[in-house]
Amino acid sequence: MKNKTQRQPTAGKCSLLHQLCNLIPAHLVPQLARDTGVTKRARPFTPWSHGVSLRYAQLTHAIGLNDVCDALRLHAGPPSQNALSTANRERSAHLAQELFYAVLGHLEKLHPGFGRGHRPRFAFRFKRMIHVVDATTIQLVARCLDWAKHRRRKAAAKWHLRLDRQTFLPRFALVATAGEHESRRAREVCAGVRAGELVVFDKAYVDFTHLADLSARDVFRVTRAKDNLRCRVVRKFQHGVAWVAVDGELREMVFLTNNLEWSAQPIADLYRCRWSSEVFFKQTLQLADFLGNSANAVRWQVWPALLTYVCLRFCAWLSQWGHSFTRLFALLRSALWQKLELRSLLEVWGTAGGGGWFLGTPLQAYLAGFR
Repeated sequence: MKNKTQRQPTAGKCSLLHQLCNLIPAHLVPQLARDTGVTKRARPFTPWSHGVSLRYAQLTHAIGLNDVCDALRLHAGPPSQNALSTANRERSAHLAQELFYAVLGHLEKLHPGFGRGHRPRFAFRFKRMIHVVDATTIQLVARCLDWAKHRRRKAAAKWHLRLDRQTFLPRFALVATAGEHESRRAREVCAGVRAGELVVFDKAYVDFTHLADLSARDVFRVTRAKDNLRCRVVRKFQHGVAWVAVDGELREMVFLTNNLEWSAQPIADLYRCRWSSEVFFKQTLQLADFLGNSANAVRWQVWPALLTYVCLRFCAWLSQWGHSFTRLFALLRSALWQKLELRSLLEVWGTAGGGGWFLGTPLQAYLAGFR
């Protein structure tokens, strides 16, 4: 039986999908299309429609081109399957990349509080920005992807990401072949980290020339030592060791850092936050099945997925959403074509004393297995 006292969202003039797309300034896509040369390949499928189609695919977890095109034709007209496939293959994905950075900068400038997150509770002593760097392997279809040959019968792409640990906003992303080792991309992924900031990354990114470069730039770093590391102890600064809980057991681990004033425990705590990136890859972003086989098509799907995530996070921050991001994603996915005011919908269904931050501590929301 329906509760008569329950608040209802305010009716709107356009769909929720339309309102999410309106977060992108109208001039940005045509401007970037001209700058990247996409305008020359824009007929009959416009760059704006291209981006909307891929954001819709991400929001609905589309499983193929027919899934996307049939639904959009039913509600909003084109595109055709052939037009979307051709656009993914031939149009430069640099447009989608530049659009992501432009929209992220626009939203942070529009509401400066959006880009200023809360420091993790364990990091109260680190009054500086913390970057988390990691990579994930995207399994693909081997017989269709010569550019991404990974093993004899497998193909895969590798997605590198630098995540702002305070805001959980992506600051850098890169899609490359899985056969390329992480250490070869370390400099590129960490290029945007500024002096005085802190970067945490996996031991796969360890390259000693890169570590020296970070030190020369006054960037603090924390990473793990490789198992085959050959070194000689020159001087001991403390007697403590780093104990890390792994599968319910405490294990001693060796970490590498260029700040010799920190004790072992905060260094271990900092490295523990690296797992937030893995949860971001596997649970938070929820990247749908890939709709194309070329390297360009894969990138066309990754960047709109990141843009969709940022837009949803902005809506959550604006409406003081008090629940998990997964619930936010599921709610909007089920009501994309409803003509309701987006902010009103989130305020009615999401407020629970959240105060603009996800309900529960950041560790509970993003670091599975830790308490």
